[in-house]
Amino acid sequence: MGRGRRHRGRSHRNQSEESRENAPKPLKSDAPFDSTIQNRTWSNLDFEEYYKEQRIVKAEEWDSFIEILRKPLPAAFRVNSNGQFCDEILSMLEYDFVKSLQAEAVESGEVEAIKPLPWYPNNLAWHSNFSRKEIRKNQTLERFHEFLKLETEVGNMTRQEAVSMVPPLFLDVHPDHFVLDMCAAPGSKTFQLLEIIHESAEPGSLPNGMVVANDVDYKRSNLLIHQTKRTCTTNLIVTNNEGQHFPNCNSIASEKCHHPIDQLLFDRVLCDVPCSGDGTLRKAPDIWRRWNSGSGNGLHSLQVVIAMRGLSLLKVGGRMVYSTCSMNPIEDEAVVAQILRRCGCSVELVDVSDKLPELIRRPGLKKWKVHDRGGWYRSYKDVPKVQRDGVLRSMFPSGKSDKDSTTGEIASDESAEEVCNLPLERCVRIVPHDQNTGGFFIAVLHKVSSLPDFQEKRRYTRGRNSSEKTSYEEVSDTVITTQPEENKEEIVAEEEAASDNGLKLEKESTSKEGTVELGKEVPPVKGKWKGLDPVVFLRDETVIDGIKRFYGINDESFPLNGHLVTRNSDTSTKGNVKRIYYVSRSVKDVLELNLAAGEKIKVASVGLKMFEKQSARECEAGSCSFRITSEGLPVILPYMTKQLLYATMVDFKNLLQYKSIKFPDFVQPQFGQKAAEVAEGYCVVVLVDGTQKLGSDTVKVNSSTIAIGCWKGKASLTVMVTTVDCDQLIQKLAC
Repeated sequence: MGRGRRHRGRSHRNQSEESRENAPKPLKSDAPFDSTIQNRTWSNLDFEEYYKEQRIVKAEEWDSFIEILRKPLPAAFRVNSNGQFCDEILSMLEYDFVKSLQAEAVESGEVEAIKPLPWYPNNLAWHSNFSRKEIRKNQTLERFHEFLKLETEVGNMTRQEAVSMVPPLFLDVHPDHFVLDMCAAPGSKTFQLLEIIHESAEPGSLPNGMVVANDVDYKRSNLLIHQTKRTCTTNLIVTNNEGQHFPNCNSIASEKCHHPIDQLLFDRVLCDVPCSGDGTLRKAPDIWRRWNSGSGNGLHSLQVVIAMRGLSLLKVGGRMVYSTCSMNPIEDEAVVAQILRRCGCSVELVDVSDKLPELIRRPGLKKWKVHDRGGWYRSYKDVPKVQRDGVLRSMFPSGKSDKDSTTGEIASDESAEEVCNLPLERCVRIVPHDQNTGGFFIAVLHKVSSLPDFQEKRRYTRGRNSSEKTSYEEVSDTVITTQPEENKEEIVAEEEAASDNGLKLEKESTSKEGTVELGKEVPPVKGKWKGLDPVVFLRDETVIDGIKRFYGINDESFPLNGHLVTRNSDTSTKGNVKRIYYVSRSVKDVLELNLAAGEKIKVASVGLKMFEKQSARECEAGSCSFRITSEGLPVILPYMTKQLLYATMVDFKNLLQYKSIKFPDFVQPQFGQKAAEVAEGYCVVVLVDGTQKLGSDTVKVNSSTIAIGCWKGKASLTVMVTTVDCDQLIQKLAC
């Protein structure tokens, strides 16, 4: 998401120049461990003074709190519940590594080396009492390190901070839900959401739901794409928009053309906003040196605006989780309180105290203070006027003005510490010394009804020219309400500050922005978004029919028409498609809506790469020029009726080990004969046990079947699988 920036061309600032320069960049809870820091400074007097004053822990707990913050964060990881080898991996962890690593744990003074996180369902998430650095450097832990590396690389496991696994669990995602991850990079939570969607779906079928994973930073989006590629999902769109200005995608339905959806709204929204990140001190200790209170103040407005945009994109009845990896109440409770004030009765804070009972958590704060370069403020009344551009009413527990609401005069009461009258105790605070984790904050919000009219149905302006609109205008059935004038001023101030803290995307458009009527042909768009080629639906019937015939795919059981897309760079000349991606029905509907609405959403990646073109010299006459990709094979395999070969364990292992084998050299002569008879080109070798015959009519293939892609040449069969995947399969088959 956008990083904090200084105000440009403005007379005021959110914080001092010095604090701006020293402020840490916004962090995400699942950002990688910073291993480059050599000289660590494990203290910051300003940090200690600030959090003692905020009373985030009791005085008698302070020493324990600070002590654990100075220790490296233990490694944590999650097993992919949809992976082929999920049960085998869990068995290895429980019966192999738990015992083999125990001696090392005792030597380090720990009771257990690794153990399941008690609050995570089905023992799928594990906690190690070794830091990531210890696992990398300790020779005794080398086998465990190689195991983690390999399983992570092939997508069977995700290394992720324990507390960052919590927000997706509180979202209560179902397989038919449309989910928006607003600030998704680096992507471990997105991976988790996709796991939940697929795990809950009917076996052998694609989920009806989908995930839109968004991040404004282009480089972080690439990391997100790489991370989620391992899920092998057709139900994902990766987008590259500003979270606070995520476009509203809507279209007026045409009488001639019915469309399944006419506006993109979401059942669930994960709003894991950019933050100062001091909850990650244990894995990013350089924050000790750079921390100051101004960083949280400077991000507060951006966090509010992102969260409000998330709620406007949420369906009535839907759920949004707001989360940060910061312990700062200005970024946590103050943001939630302002959301509730702006939304009125249309949004409620959900009590999740009965969920994940073994997760130790603390209630949200009801009281806090605001600190700025001028000192501590107990109430907004205490803030000098010259400081009020950087210290907003919304940062205080009550959110009230210094004026009497009835007379408009300055109130005469003595300054007193404010107490919030909203149910902020329903928020979730995770403090590091409770369960040896990082720090985290979570609030679960339920949208009861449409937001007040001022929140959902207004045009936002940006820049100096008032005609410069953002790329969306919310269209919804809203409740007409009147906002107090002072609230409007506060909202405008928040949005101006947020705009200064956000990264502005430069857009080049050849078509007019706005609502487009479905059924009208949209002219081809070239260069709509800088650096990204547009998504194009594949309409070449020759290519599609050729794929269906060669692999024996029935369009009724696994429809290809309308579900295949490519990027503009892959279709530079007619008929020269290089890569073809498969999208689920839900993703297809959203893509069509986005195209009809003028491509407001900037699509960085979509669907699952299913087919890739082979070079002309490798393709014989009559064969298909498109091979199935390794990531696409598990999805399409159950629907293939041709180009299938069935091998017993011995021949399957030999293929993995030797990579290429001539037909007469297979152990099973029948397999070699079948391989010689199959059409030249790409084929799939399926592993069968010794009791099954090698004919295709006797073997049932499903998504859990172990299979590899191969190339059938004139005299031999050659494996088309990466060395890493081959090694992983060899290890699993040896168990």
